[in-house]
Amino acid sequence: QVQVVESGGGLVQAGGSLRLSCTASGMIFSINVMGWYRQAPGKQRELVATITRGGGTTYDDSVKGRFTISRDNAKTVYLQMNSLKPEDTSVYYCNAVTARYNYWGQGTQVTVSS
Repeated sequence: QVQVVESGGGLVQAGGSLRLSCTASGMIFSINVMGWYRQAPGKQRELVATITRGGGTTYDDSVKGRFTISRDNAKTVYLQMNSLKPEDTSVYYCNAVTARYNYWGQGTQVTVSS
């Protein structure tokens, strides 16, 4: 069984920081891209950041300069979230993409209070 598991969410005050972690495990190989998405109540899931196996990154305009995506290896990715705003409140999901499948984590709640 393939699992993608996120951790690190929680409650933080505006201006604070959180670091999310995601690890893919099981029979999964050759991950091309890992990324973070978020979905707030009443809104569609949206892209936050991605990182390729070559290290290239992309960010949504709303988080540029505040969030940083990084990786330890092909199966572990982080999202460093600085200068958090109440609008960042959402469930954050980790995604791993291979040539055959997209794998999703269960999500981790991030709540930013004003």
